[in-house]
Amino acid sequence: MKKVIPSLLTVILVSTSLSFYTSPVSAESTDELDKKISDLEKEQKELEKEQSELNRDKKETEEKIDKNLNKQDSVEADINSIDQKLSNTRNKIENKENEISTTNKKIEDLKSQIEKLKEEIVLLKERIKKREQLLKDRLRNIQKNGGNMKYIEVILGSQSFGDFISRSSAVNTIMDQDKTIMEAQTADKLALEKNKADIENKKSEVEDRKLALEDQKSELVALKSQLNKQMSEKETMMASLEKEHEDLEEYKVSVQEEKEILAAQASAVEKAKQVAENEKSKLAQLAKEKEKQKKATTNSSSGNSQSSVSSGSGGSGGGSGIFIWPAAGYKTSDYGYRVHPITGKKKLHAGMDIGASIGTPLKAAASGVVIRAGVMSGYGNTIMITHNIDGTTYTTLYAHLSSISVSAGQVVSQGQQIGATGNSGASTGPHLHFEVHVGGWNAAKSNSVNPLNYLN
Repeated sequence: MKKVIPSLLTVILVSTSLSFYTSPVSAESTDELDKKISDLEKEQKELEKEQSELNRDKKETEEKIDKNLNKQDSVEADINSIDQKLSNTRNKIENKENEISTTNKKIEDLKSQIEKLKEEIVLLKERIKKREQLLKDRLRNIQKNGGNMKYIEVILGSQSFGDFISRSSAVNTIMDQDKTIMEAQTADKLALEKNKADIENKKSEVEDRKLALEDQKSELVALKSQLNKQMSEKETMMASLEKEHEDLEEYKVSVQEEKEILAAQASAVEKAKQVAENEKSKLAQLAKEKEKQKKATTNSSSGNSQSSVSSGSGGSGGGSGIFIWPAAGYKTSDYGYRVHPITGKKKLHAGMDIGASIGTPLKAAASGVVIRAGVMSGYGNTIMITHNIDGTTYTTLYAHLSSISVSAGQVVSQGQQIGATGNSGASTGPHLHFEVHVGGWNAAKSNSVNPLNYLN
């Protein structure tokens, strides 16, 4: 997602800039200054082109951000849809669990009914058995009394009308009792067969219910699996959304910061150009004065010699590198890919960390022009300086500062105090984060280099 700003300010010569501010007379010739002014004008045109490209890139980026935001809205809608599905699935699971509970209760009720029917069958069998015994006893009595009893003979043998009535009533009672016994016996036998049939039917129903229960349990397992899948899908979409949001936030800030840095670099070029033109004017005036002096002292043999003034270009300080250590301390983290101590993700650590307590004096690693002095996302209080050393442009960055004592556009010399180290921004403890870029600084840090290779 990130864009890269090409190398900028390739012709800001720090030594020249500093000489403009430290000496009224430059050791450089008018031709050299003309070339520098020409180079600076070319650089201005290049910066204007870069500014145009960055504006176009900013517009494209904003369009991408809008699309991504729309996508986020869509993802949010998808997540809401999944939430609804999760709710529906949970309701289905609850209903299915209720169905299973109802089926289990029905099975238990059927089993209880079967047990009751079995108890009734036992009672019916007992009653039937007793009646059968009673009927057998009556038959044996009848057989003892001469075979089948003829109720008509009993009635006709009455001695009087009252006896007739008594005999008729007794016969009717006996016959009713026999009839009741037979009817009860028949009813119990029918009930016995019915209970046996009901037991078989209920056993069959229990088996059917058990099969339905297994199906319901299988459906419940499927619903729970569906629920887990939906929850996993939601978590995945949320993770993707959070990652996308993180990238967008990071890039949104970097585009604006690059635009501001580019504008600061353009201002630095304009200042260097003005300084060069002023120096050129001073050289022209000096030449006129020297010509007058020459005419006035034609007989003088001493002549006027011009002393060169040290450029103060911030050399290596006696070492093999072109930058000095910006703060007193020891290296706590190297340049390169590492697991970020805050986010826990592997990413490029585009500089090196120097362990330094809060308030440790911060020095410019080399002479140059300050292009940024203020807060940057993640970096906290930050200073950026552009340097031109042996025709190559470098940009140094100093982050997590506790204080800043320079401002954008200010010319600084190597070793000059520019602030103090601290613990601002995304930092896990007091230290200085120091970056070196060949060319202009860019958010992608694709032109960053290992500072150790350039330090003395």
